[in-house]
Amino acid sequence: MLEYHIREMQREDLEEVTALEASCFSMPWRYMDFAEVLANPDRFYLVAEADSAAGVSDRILGGCMLTHIVGEGDISNVAVREAYRNNKIASALLSALLELGTERYGIQSYTLEVRSKNVPARRLYEKYGFVSKGVRPDFYEKPKDDAIIMWRS
Repeated sequence: MLEYHIREMQREDLEEVTALEASCFSMPWRYMDFAEVLANPDRFYLVAEADSAAGVSDRILGGCMLTHIVGEGDISNVAVREAYRNNKIASALLSALLELGTERYGIQSYTLEVRSKNVPARRLYEKYGFVSKGVRPDFYEKPKDDAIIMWRS
């Protein structure tokens, strides 16, 4: 079993988090985008870091971000390196993010957008109580896809 732990992103993680993002998304955030997260009191980015005994080549296996907006939480940038998917990393990240968002900001309602064709991600979010509340047509590019807007209250 793959061993890892969840923690908040630190400055020394920026290069690897940027590489993670580039490996998972067609229009990835840049280094400076993630650097700005560290300075924003209304945002945090969690990473799944491989334990030293895990024997894997990548230190950062996955990550996700929360933005606190007027009492609500916007979840974005949920990413897991392809080689480490199906190890419950996204689930662990999401669980930790929801817990920390509620603890730190008192958030009770969360939202996110997910590609309509990303069925595994949609199923994961549904397991955490998210429900579809709308569609943003052609929201994503490379490739074109609709965004499903999901909420959890």
